[in-house]
Formats: sequence, structure tokens, C-alpha cells
Amino acid sequence: MRNCHIRFAMPNSKWFLEQISAHEGSFYSLEEIIFNKKSSFQNIEIIRSGAFGKCLILDGKMQSSESDEFIYHEAIIHPAMVCHNHPERVCIAGGGEGATAREILKYSSVKEIILLDIDEDVIASCKKHLPEWHQGAFDDRRVKIYYEDARTFIERSSDFDIIIIDLPEPMENGSALMLYTKEFYSSVFNALTKDGIAVTQAAATAPHNLMTFTAIVNTLSMVFPIVRPYTVNIPSFFTPWGFVLASKREDPATLSSQQIDKKIFDIQKTLRFYDSEAHKHMFSLPKYLRSAITNQNTVITDNQPLSFYQF
Repeated sequence: MRNCHIRFAMPNSKWFLEQISAHEGSFYSLEEIIFNKKSSFQNIEIIRSGAFGKCLILDGKMQSSESDEFIYHEAIIHPAMVCHNHPERVCIAGGGEGATAREILKYSSVKEIILLDIDEDVIASCKKHLPEWHQGAFDDRRVKIYYEDARTFIERSSDFDIIIIDLPEPMENGSALMLYTKEFYSSVFNALTKDGIAVTQAAATAPHNLMTFTAIVNTLSMVFPIVRPYTVNIPSFFTPWGFVLASKREDPATLSSQQIDKKIFDIQKTLRFYDSEAHKHMFSLPKYLRSAITNQNTVITDNQPLSFYQF
């Protein structure tokens, strides 16, 4: 099922509805439409909601909100950054808000960030309307932006210490559908250094809708020797959200509190969500998720891609 949205008026109010499936959706009060454009790839909207402030919406789906984007972006970045011994070259697939790069730039070891986004209009609109997200990251000399397909770029690349896959969920006919397959993850593996790490967002982890999350975990396990799923609660998503860290050598689950605290000592005052205690909590999965992962046997391939909205 394609993701869609409906706006309609109620007495003295307006609402944005994100339809997640045939059976569920999320309501956000709509105070202002700041930006709205149909690009060559997707519909881009930046709105202001009553509860969450400014929000980035792509093809009718909430991507991040002003009130809690720090949770998502610190969660997708810092476990990998503290797990790697000395990350210098980082690739971001997606991350058009600039907040992913913002978090990576906090580490002094980083010499280069390659940001890949197929849609130039996303970055242009976020750069203009979401300065709270990027905080000038687009203008940092270490950040190089390429407006091209992430898969094509990564397939011809090498020597990245970390690759961050910060893309929308796979949707039928969507631009990210083929960036969750075994073949793509094999290209990611080959583009990493010998102790490289990859991280992907991995959709919702609500008990009734686990297929995407568990299939991503299982597919990455076909490629990487160390695969560690983790979750965080993101209020504007109205559900726990999944991520997966895949590593060639280092295991984030074995990091001690002392190791984590030492690695983030110089940047801890800039972090609102992540620290050693949050790290342990994220990687401590509840029983229903551990059972679902154990029982999963779906492998996502180019010939059999998986769409989040088909479930």
C-alpha cells in the first residue's frame, strides 16, 4: 500500500494525517505549511505542528520533527562512531536534513563526509527552512554533497570507515526500495575498510508490524559477521523505531560504559539523548523483538524487494 496523507478541517483546527496502513494512521495538528514542492522524485513538505514544531514530510511520511529529531539523529550516529576506533571517512546515504552530518562533525577524527542524496530539492529546502537541524553542517569544508543515486555511488566506492543509511522506508516505486537488499548491503560491505561499520534505520518495531525490521536484520546477517539491532522511542513517530548496526570487527554490545564515556567526553555537553546508559538501553531488546528476529527467515533481494507498506 502506498503511503498517503489527508488534510481536513475540524472546528477551529486543521490536521495532518499520516496514513501508515489500511488500519492505522497518525494525526498531527497543522498550524502552517512552510514549504511544499513536488520534486522529480517525491513530494516535499515542511510544516509546523502544534506539538512537534517544524516537521519534514516526504511523500506524506514524517521524517523528523523539531522537538525530537535529536533522538533519531544521535541514535543513528553515535553508536557507530564510538564503536569505531578512529573514523575518518564517513558516507551518508540520505540524511538530507543535514542533522546526520551535524552529529558526525562533532568527532575531531573525521576528515571527510560524503553526503549522497538523489533529490537536490530536499537539501535546498532543508538548508533554507531547517537551520535548527543542520546548524551549518552543509557549509563545513569536510562535507561533500553528491546528488546521485546512493547505490550507484557506493558500488564504485571504497575505504569508508562508516556508512550511514539514513533513508525513508522501502516503498513500492519509491527511490529507496532497492537500498535494503542483500545485493546493496554486499556493496556496502565492500565499500568499507577492514574494520568498517554500517548503520541503517530499520522502520517501526511495534509488535503488530515487525516484518520490515526483522527482514532487514536477517538480510544484513547474510552479509556482515556482526549485526546488532537496536531501538529507540521517537515521540513524533508514535512508535518505537528500529536501527541496525552491522560491523566487520567491533561489537557495540560489548562496549563498556567507561569506553563510551571516554569516547564522547569532549562532546557530551552537545548531546541531549546519547550516553553510555542510553547505549545499553538501546541494545537491550525486549523479548518479543528477540523472538521475532530469531524466527525470521526473510532475505530481501533485488529480485524480491520488500515494501514496508505491503504489510
